[in-house]
Amino acid sequence: MPEIKVTPLGAGQDVGRSCILVSIGGKNIMLDCGMHMGYNDDRRFPDFSYITQNGRLTEFLDCVIISHFHLDHCGALPYMSEMVGYDGPIYMTHPTKAICPILLEDFRKITVDKKGETNFFTSQMIKDCMKKVVPLNLHQTVQVDDELEIKAYYAGHVLGAAMVQIKVGSESVVYTGDYNMTPDRHLGAAWIDKCRPDILISESTYATTIRDSKRCRERDFLKKVHETVERGGKVLIPVFALGRAQELCILLETFWERMNLKAPIYFSTGLTEKANHYYKLFITWTNQKIRKTFVQRNMFEFKHIKAFDRSYADNPGPMVVFATPGMLHAGQSLQIFKKWAGNEKNMVIMPGYCVQGTVGHKLLSGQKKLEMEGRTTLEVKLQVEYMSFSAHADAKGIMQLIRMAEPRNVMLVHGEAKKMEFLKDKIEQEFTGISCFMPANGETTTIPTNPSVPVDISLNLLKREAAFGGPLPDPKKPRTMHGTLIMKDSSLRLVSPEQALKELDLNEHQLRFTCRVQLQDPYSDTDTLSRVYNHLKSVLKGYTVQHLPDGTVMVESIVLKVSSSAEDPNTKVVLLSWSYQVTPGCTIQGSQLPH
Repeated sequence: MPEIKVTPLGAGQDVGRSCILVSIGGKNIMLDCGMHMGYNDDRRFPDFSYITQNGRLTEFLDCVIISHFHLDHCGALPYMSEMVGYDGPIYMTHPTKAICPILLEDFRKITVDKKGETNFFTSQMIKDCMKKVVPLNLHQTVQVDDELEIKAYYAGHVLGAAMVQIKVGSESVVYTGDYNMTPDRHLGAAWIDKCRPDILISESTYATTIRDSKRCRERDFLKKVHETVERGGKVLIPVFALGRAQELCILLETFWERMNLKAPIYFSTGLTEKANHYYKLFITWTNQKIRKTFVQRNMFEFKHIKAFDRSYADNPGPMVVFATPGMLHAGQSLQIFKKWAGNEKNMVIMPGYCVQGTVGHKLLSGQKKLEMEGRTTLEVKLQVEYMSFSAHADAKGIMQLIRMAEPRNVMLVHGEAKKMEFLKDKIEQEFTGISCFMPANGETTTIPTNPSVPVDISLNLLKREAAFGGPLPDPKKPRTMHGTLIMKDSSLRLVSPEQALKELDLNEHQLRFTCRVQLQDPYSDTDTLSRVYNHLKSVLKGYTVQHLPDGTVMVESIVLKVSSSAEDPNTKVVLLSWSYQVTPGCTIQGSQLPH
């Protein structure tokens, strides 16, 4: 029976290191290839030895698809393609292709140049990896090969994020990557058509959360920032360079303008300029409001937000600083945090999800003493606030997407096990007939599929079937139809045998079968024939039984003759012969007489 196999190498009952293997219709696809923010050892990248112990991955994978540019979805890509070895196509959208190498280079600098790691990918490897990328347009069906096709849908979340439908024949899988079902200040909401895949593989970061209204969250955020700045404190907002950063920058920019505030706002990354450049370049990926007002005013050119310099962290007085990365696991955001952590006037606002093992996660779980590198302890006195501006779908959004796509099965990845368990039960309760899976890393889920094979039927055959009586075939009440199946140019057609012979330029042949049966019967030949004839008539109901003038009996195409044996007149030889009209290439089945 046909089946789809799905194995997470990362993001199975975990957030980070997204990497899902899918086997469908004889094709193997890798969905995302990310790194884990919480580890610095060999657990940082997916375990590719699961695919092959030796040899290049090219032999085992038909293609790799990257959903968006966040490092937990693309951070292991150069390692996989250049160090493990993969030469096949890597698909991603145009914005992802543009931004991905910048973030990979940033990641390489922190790991190699600052931390001094040696077994790591180089700048040249990033370039070589990006040469293998094939860009995707939204809603464009791309033929990977003769059988495998993929199609990208808008996912919201960050610039260029896409959900992907993978199709082989009539079997299909939808992989969401990260998505957001709520439009925000710079991006639209995720959307997919009613594609009814065999399985929908969905992220479940916020599996148990139903967020309050966006307006309430924004008002609360602005209030907290304003209060801290008013009392002379500093606000640190750890963000990733693209995505929430732009969302919150637009929010603060309009608030500062409205309130005429003077406290400086800084953005601490060399990526700011590049980020804004990409938002201008890919303006069609933003929401309607930004696209409409872009000519009069570019929302990404900020008046109140300036580039940050390291020395500013020691300046007296209030300030707001957006610093990367977003989980306080390294980089400038961690450096600034260390400087400001000891002052209760200051505040850190965590605007998104933090993976276990990061400083951000420890702060949110209430730790007041943090062990830093070099065995030093950092005492946390500043205020810690968590406000979910995360661009992931919440529980309500995940259910909404399931209603949109109408999948036969659902698989949850990119979430915590307990939260997934809760959502899994909810999905199975709400959607009758849907099975929900949540495999751990390295665990394979097998989903049996029931692919339908579409066949065109000729009008003549339909008319002929209708003439035989009864209504035309009804999908709810199937009826057997007799015809000849023609497979030509990868299409299937059901036509009448006469039409098939004509189209294929073939002639019918007649095959005749004969069988002799000996009976002990003292009566005359005519008498024996008559009794066999009457017996056939009573037994073969629905058959046409004829007594022919030449002394033979014909049942449909069966001919019956009786003669006495030369040696013994009481032994009657019953001869039966029947014929079939056949076309060359056909198989004769059941060339037996009815009992």
